Amino acid sequence: MSKPKASTTATWRIKLTRAMAGGLTDRSQLLDVLREANKRGVLDADAFAMLEGALAVAEMQVRDIMVPRAEMVCLRREDALTGIMAAAIESGHSRFPVVDGDRDDVVGILLAKDLLRASGNGVARFDMREYLRPAVFVPEAKRLNVLLQEFRVNRNHMALVVDEYGGVAGLVTIEDVIEQIIGDIDDEFDVEDDQNIRQEADQQYTVRGGTRIEEFNEHFATQLSDSEFETVAGLVMQQFGRVPRRGETVTIEGWEFRVLRTDRRRLESLRVTRPDPKPAEEA
Repeated sequence: MSKPKASTTATWRIKLTRAMAGGLTDRSQLLDVLREANKRGVLDADAFAMLEGALAVAEMQVRDIMVPRAEMVCLRREDALTGIMAAAIESGHSRFPVVDGDRDDVVGILLAKDLLRASGNGVARFDMREYLRPAVFVPEAKRLNVLLQEFRVNRNHMALVVDEYGGVAGLVTIEDVIEQIIGDIDDEFDVEDDQNIRQEADQQYTVRGGTRIEEFNEHFATQLSDSEFETVAGLVMQQFGRVPRRGETVTIEGWEFRVLRTDRRRLESLRVTRPDPKPAEEA
């Protein structure tokens, strides 16, 4: 009686191992092998997504994922402790660039956890200089895999991004890089599980990218077209012709859509600003 043949899965495990060991000349070939292994059940969807993300990180630059300058939550060196505490609570961030003058003059980083120590010393004794940590600066063109390695080696969690002229273009955190590999990590930009649209201010809303256009229209009494795309993310990407970067904006029928969270494949959430009401026409 003949021995049973190796299963398809086992065969592909062997093929995948050999492919990883050598014989591939570029990343696209490796991705093809991984994609086929995923289709055949050798790699589950989560493992494939992480491997794909790890490969993508090696080709991406800091400018692709940074928080734009306009979206940075900064503190001023002369700010009082009470104002700093209020800003930390409102934003929910754990690290803040501290500036002296404008946003190109970053003098250090303040950690939210250090505010606990500062508050214990009393408002009258607060001196920002005692709590500032050195700021790290990286160029927009730095590769994400290189940045991640630097974050790990130097035990940093945030870097200021500078453009070719030395001006501050934005900031990037270790979380931003890791999310490109493992997927989204919940933070202050996430919409609650049972809520696709959440009001943040008088005219501003956070909207999940997967929100159906029909639901958006019903919520805001708008008439955005859903003839080509079913979701808000699809409609926004159609306007850009690509997956936009965080911080990019587009206006559709007077509504401003600003990208809050995105990865290499899809839009996760957007900040939507309602257009100003038109003044009533004079009789």
